[in-house]
Amino acid sequence: MVSDPSQTPPAGPAPGPSPEVSVVVPVFNESGAAPDLAREIAAAFAGWPVEILFVDDCSRDDTRERLAALKTEIPALRLLAHSVNSGQSRAVRTGVLAARGEIIVTLDGDGQNDPADAPKLVDALRAGPSDLALVGGERVRRQDSAAKKIASRIGNGVRRRLLRDTANDTGCGLKAFRREAFLRLPYFDHIHRYLPALMLREGYSTLFLPVGHRPRTSGASKYTNLGRLWASASDLLGVMWLQSRARRPGPVAEL
Repeated sequence: MVSDPSQTPPAGPAPGPSPEVSVVVPVFNESGAAPDLAREIAAAFAGWPVEILFVDDCSRDDTRERLAALKTEIPALRLLAHSVNSGQSRAVRTGVLAARGEIIVTLDGDGQNDPADAPKLVDALRAGPSDLALVGGERVRRQDSAAKKIASRIGNGVRRRLLRDTANDTGCGLKAFRREAFLRLPYFDHIHRYLPALMLREGYSTLFLPVGHRPRTSGASKYTNLGRLWASASDLLGVMWLQSRARRPGPVAEL
């Protein structure tokens, strides 16, 4: 039987002490933002047992080369590369599969998430109850266009009403979650926007904290309001179906 190579994590770095936290950053054509973002992440987690995984989703610019040049400067940096452009959710999953930390932090690769906010999400996750699997950021004072903010407000409202996931801003890329919990979730494209609902479906709890948001200073957004609306319609129906088919066994005892 031939295994599915998309389910197999790529080889990691040389064996050594496992990091506690793995920061996963999907990037596509982010040559202008990615190098400085890598440095900011390293500074935010200075002194932590951490690894930083950038997943290049088959960029057409020199994102990959500029990040590779930083590996000596940032020893915690790992660079994974897709051979086919597969989208943000697949890039996140590639990073999670390759990660060695029990806690995953994700950030968008455009630099709009502030890495300085990430440690407080990790601290909240570690300090929470045993069933807390995800601490998500909720952007305050968003630095986006009026049209994007209005579309996001409407989309978040509809999703929250239909899925009852209690999240006000699932579009925020800054999240901290338990790797084991994430790998229990059914995978599909755009899953990154439905992590709170899917975590709740598995019986976990979630928490949300305010985080900063910065203007984009380079590159271009990979999403349009119309494209996001088209995908969201089918995604919402799919997640509602998954919720309707969930059956949890309660506490499991080994006899």
